[in-house]
Amino acid sequence: MVGAVNINSVTKKFAADDGSEITALNGIDLKVRAGEFISLIGPSGCGKSTLLRLIAGLSKPTEGTLFIDESEIKGTSYERGLVFQNAMLFPWLNIYDNIAFGLKARKVYRSSKDRVKSFISMVSLDGFEKSFPHQLSGGMIQRAGLARVLINDPKVLLLDEPLGALDAFTRMNLQDELIRIWKKEKMTMILVTHDVDEAVYLSDRIVVMTPRPAKIEKIIDVNLSYPRARSGSEFLYLRTQILKILNYAGKTEEPGYYI
Repeated sequence: MVGAVNINSVTKKFAADDGSEITALNGIDLKVRAGEFISLIGPSGCGKSTLLRLIAGLSKPTEGTLFIDESEIKGTSYERGLVFQNAMLFPWLNIYDNIAFGLKARKVYRSSKDRVKSFISMVSLDGFEKSFPHQLSGGMIQRAGLARVLINDPKVLLLDEPLGALDAFTRMNLQDELIRIWKKEKMTMILVTHDVDEAVYLSDRIVVMTPRPAKIEKIIDVNLSYPRARSGSEFLYLRTQILKILNYAGKTEEPGYYI
C-alpha cells in the first residue's frame, strides 16, 4: 500500500497587505500512515486548509519538507487529489465529461474510458451522465466532484470541507459514502473539517490544531469500529474530549438555589 505522508518541521509564512509577516503554520510534524483516514480540526483560520494545500503541492513551505512515500512534494500531481467545499465542476460540461476530464488532460482517456462509467456508478450517478451541474442537487455535485478526482487513482485524497455547505441529512449520507469509497479504494484520506462529530464519525485519528500560528495541540486515536453509532457513549466521550481541547465544551454549574 502506498500513500504515506510525512510532514517534517513545516512552517508557512505569508506577507500581509501592510508588509508584516503572518505565520500560518509553525513547525508542524505529522506522519500519516498509508491507507489512514485523518481529520484536521481546529479554530477557523488556524491553517488547516493551508496545510492541505502544501500537501497538494499548490503552495510551498517557508521551512521544512513534505513527502509522499519517498518522494518530496515539489508541485501538484494527479496522485494527490484535492476536493474543495465547492466541487468546482465545469458548468459547460455534462457529468460524464466532467468526470472524464482528468483522463483526457493526461491523454489516457482512450485506453481508460471504460473507467468513467464505473466511477459514475461508484458515486451513484447512473442516469445523470448527460446532466449538467446546474441540474443537480448539491449532494450529487459533490459526488461528481469526488468521482472526478478518484478516477485518477490518487495515492492521497485531500478533502477541504467538501460537505460543509450541504444540509444535515445529505451530509450524513455522503459521510457514509466517503467511508465506503475509502474502504473500497484503500487510499489515504486527509479531511479538513470544523465539524467535531464528522471527524469522530470518519477518522482513524483526529489532529487537533491550535489557533494561528498553528501547531498540533493533540492527536486523538479513534478506536471505534465502523459503522459508528453517533449517539454511542464512546462516540460522545471522544466528541466531548475534542470540544474541551478546543475550549468549546462549556460547563455545567450547580444552581445557587433550589425551588
